[in-house]
This record gives sequence, structure tokens and C-alpha cells, in this order.
Amino acid sequence: MGGQLIQILTFALIGFCLILIVEGLVYALFPDKMKVLLTRMIDTPVTILRSGGIIAAVSGFGLLWIMRL
Repeated sequence: MGGQLIQILTFALIGFCLILIVEGLVYALFPDKMKVLLTRMIDTPVTILRSGGIIAAVSGFGLLWIMRL
């Protein structure tokens, strides 16, 4: 049980690191476009942002889980 918990936490940490890499690269390569995107988000309804976030999170977790096997 303890080994499996460590494996899951390692898996989650790897996923978090990948998010930081991708986010950092997007802001470093396209800072002006990110500013435009963020200003558009102000006009987007919260429910749409939340739904998109949940779909992205579940999809990303699922893909990482499949790749782990």
C-alpha cells in the first residue's frame, strides 16, 4: 500500500511539473497573445470556464494514467 501511494504521488508530481513547463513556455513564447487571451476570459461566463477546466483536467489525468500503464 505504501509503495503504491508513493507511485501515485510521484505520478501527480510529474503531471504538475509538465503543466509548469507547458505554461511557462506559452507565456515565454507568446506573451502578447496570452494578454489578449486573458482579457477575453473576462467576458467568458464562469460556467464555461469551469466546464472547460474540468474537461481539460479529467482528460489530462486520463491520458497520463493511460500512459503510465
